[in-house]
Amino acid sequence: MIDLFYWPTPNGHKITMFLEEAGLDYTIHPVDISAGDQFRSEFLAISPNNRMPAIIDRTPKDGGEAISVFESGAILLYLAEKTGQFLPADIRGRTAVTEWLFWQVSGLGPMAGQNHHFGQYAPEKIPYAITRYVNETNRLYGVMDRRLAQVPFLGGAEYSIADMASYPWVVPWQRQQQNLEEFPNLKRWFEDIAARPATIRAYEKGKDLSARPSVTEEGKKILFGQTARSVKA
Repeated sequence: MIDLFYWPTPNGHKITMFLEEAGLDYTIHPVDISAGDQFRSEFLAISPNNRMPAIIDRTPKDGGEAISVFESGAILLYLAEKTGQFLPADIRGRTAVTEWLFWQVSGLGPMAGQNHHFGQYAPEKIPYAITRYVNETNRLYGVMDRRLAQVPFLGGAEYSIADMASYPWVVPWQRQQQNLEEFPNLKRWFEDIAARPATIRAYEKGKDLSARPSVTEEGKKILFGQTARSVKA
């Protein structure tokens, strides 16, 4: 049994996509990031960066005590190694998948996240910042499109954790001021993954939570106003 600490954001969706694909039993524990649930001391104990998602694996592969894992990329790697799925065993295939996984966690996610912040949430619309991150998101879409002109999936011939990591960050392409029609290979990949039954099930898991009120002004203070002093263990 996997305990999943989750909210329906791109990083949260990555993990439900894997769990649904692998058919693992899991329980969702909502972490309402607008309400500040991620800053509770009990959550800090398993996610020292105060960010979801995080998991607790009650039945780890070594048969020992429960293992907690934080950071979405680390969770995907952990689950792939636990199950032997969605991560090639050969060194070349594994290297390609991990390259694109780390590309997402270091590039696509942070840049698209800043795109969302300055375009949607910032109290002051700063044209330079908006243009900077819209353009960088566009560049990264181009990187994916060129890769996907060569292979069916980011890691190569087979669907992998690299695709699960990147797909949720492309879902809000319109909010990112992008046009998928400009990226035909990316569009093909995106539509293929969207149609997978496990992807559909994963997004259904978050529907009730997504229906809650959008981020409030108080929620923005919680999400965007934290410092080292304001977070207490």
